[in-house]
Amino acid sequence: MDVQPHTPAPVDTPVLGSLPVEPLLTAEFDADPGAVYERLRRTYGPVAPVGLMGVPVWLVLEYREVLEVLRNESQWRRDIRYWRARAQGELPPDWPLLAGYEVRQTMFMDEEEHRAVRRTHHAALRPFQDARSPEGWELRAAVARYADELVGVLAAESGRSGFADLGAQYTRPLLLMVTTKLFGCPVELGDELVMDLWRMLDGGPDAGPATARALAAFTRLAAHRRARPGDDFTSYLLLADPDISDEQLGRELFMNAVYLNDITGNMVLNTLLEVLRGNATVRRSLSAGQLGETVNRVALANHPVANMCFRFAARDVRLGNVWIRAGDAVSPSVAAAHRDLLAIGSSHMVGSTVSTRAHLGWGAGPHQCPTAARELGSLIVTTAVGRVFDRFAQVELTLPHDQLPWRSGPVVRGLRVLPVRYELTDDALSLRRAETTPPSLTGCTSGEGQARGLLAALRRLMSGVRKGVPEA
Repeated sequence: MDVQPHTPAPVDTPVLGSLPVEPLLTAEFDADPGAVYERLRRTYGPVAPVGLMGVPVWLVLEYREVLEVLRNESQWRRDIRYWRARAQGELPPDWPLLAGYEVRQTMFMDEEEHRAVRRTHHAALRPFQDARSPEGWELRAAVARYADELVGVLAAESGRSGFADLGAQYTRPLLLMVTTKLFGCPVELGDELVMDLWRMLDGGPDAGPATARALAAFTRLAAHRRARPGDDFTSYLLLADPDISDEQLGRELFMNAVYLNDITGNMVLNTLLEVLRGNATVRRSLSAGQLGETVNRVALANHPVANMCFRFAARDVRLGNVWIRAGDAVSPSVAAAHRDLLAIGSSHMVGSTVSTRAHLGWGAGPHQCPTAARELGSLIVTTAVGRVFDRFAQVELTLPHDQLPWRSGPVVRGLRVLPVRYELTDDALSLRRAETTPPSLTGCTSGEGQARGLLAALRRLMSGVRKGVPEA
């Protein structure tokens, strides 16, 4: 524990639990979160008290304050044991977000414990980071191959032109395939796993059981790879830390699966959306062949991690114009902070690349996403997006962009569907011939029936929110 001298909050400072708060997750927030952030700023300033499913927390809204929280680990802890409301039994016993926070993995560790696990992750990811290594070369080839296989399925089903949901029919199966390959899964990951990750992140009524199911699946994978190691991320984690238990390894795989499937997948969809809806700066970067800058611009304008996971005040501190008590929970809002950067970037006195490179999509400070993981995520996003515009001669939204349905949870804001009308290139049409035998779909043994089965299951899961989307 940090015991540096500090100034306590004045005795007459109101505590968070005594303040009136407005619920954050409302219909207004779902439709237009930017308007909610602006209203909170006008009312409270850089830091606002809000309610998350009945629990009061501080929402940090301005870039300078968000950066302070992310960088100062001695003041702002990730370890849930610092949370006073939890320690004192003040949380509702069935509070749906607690299940995810109780999973003790890298994200919720501090200082040397956290640094040690990061070193393990970096060592395990290093072979995949280097494009010249066999693992790195194969992973890059596999991402492109999987994308082509999914386009081949569309070509086989609909011919040159048709309708598709680029979420259920392209992005989500692509990320499942990549995860299966990277993690060394002996069988394909089921689409229901993605839904369990959603349930945990969004705090739905089934969040607790969903978290338990996902953890159990990854713990089984850890035990399998301990007995049968291979050239995969799971085995390399075991090689870097042979003493790690199957249960802890399962927790780390769980965290990585969240980022790989939900965060990276939504970044693919958000990038496609910004291009299709006509975001001029994003389109200019794409037209110039600058896929990395295209992703940076989308990360600034529409990053899927809208509000980051909680930090907990190690001691009383003044942030913005409020006093935050030791043990209070704060949520740094990337989406709100990025509005400051967008305003700076629109100034004729500041180059736009300055603001895009300052985006907080990867975090900042000791807990920022490790370099190897950032490069892997960027590789997947740029390959997935690039393949769409290589293989589709034309693609356009079939719904106005402001009518698309979103998941607006306490952490992630992501599209439920991305419905498009498309026309394929001649090169893409040729892929349907190779699609009849896609052994790489799951990184193990598979065939056309499993490929179609995975897509069919994803369509069924998403059917409840596909109103107005023509069938492919």
